[in-house]
Amino acid sequence: MMTDRMAQAGAAHVRTYLGTPTGLKQAAVHEIATGLKAVLADVFALYIKTKNFHWHMSGRHFRDYHLLLDEQGEQIFAMTDPLAERARKIGGTTLHSVGEIGRLTKVADNDAEYVTPEDMLAELREDNLALTARLRAVHGVCDEGHDVATASLLETWIDETERRTWFLFEATRPAFGGND
Repeated sequence: MMTDRMAQAGAAHVRTYLGTPTGLKQAAVHEIATGLKAVLADVFALYIKTKNFHWHMSGRHFRDYHLLLDEQGEQIFAMTDPLAERARKIGGTTLHSVGEIGRLTKVADNDAEYVTPEDMLAELREDNLALTARLRAVHGVCDEGHDVATASLLETWIDETERRTWFLFEATRPAFGGND
């Protein structure tokens, strides 16, 4: 069992050996890095889910959906290193393991042997929509902590995630012109 004293000693060790000089307040660094870590866990989980559906796509729109999910997977994966490095740049820490990703992510696994193409796209649409909300929440933390650089990165990723959501929405419409 970790005591408060052990936690404080660990935090001091991290500041000494991993802390990066920054003009941000320590409390802001902690909150922003914590938010980035949670978003990074979601991004890794969404990447794996997107690739899972990419690999298991079938049906008459196979080529289009397969290519769409490959493109989206690449875009999602491209977020991982900048997210982790941003937490380190400001003096925070980031993910350490697959187990930590599992504990922090809010993206639900889908281990089904078969998922219809329509259900794959709808599930990814909702996952991307939820990721947008989490990115916005961390943006708010950045605003409070006066971290404009992280906020700027998040704005780009919000735009990219909204684009993925839009494409998935359009691909899952039940009929031409329907907005259900």
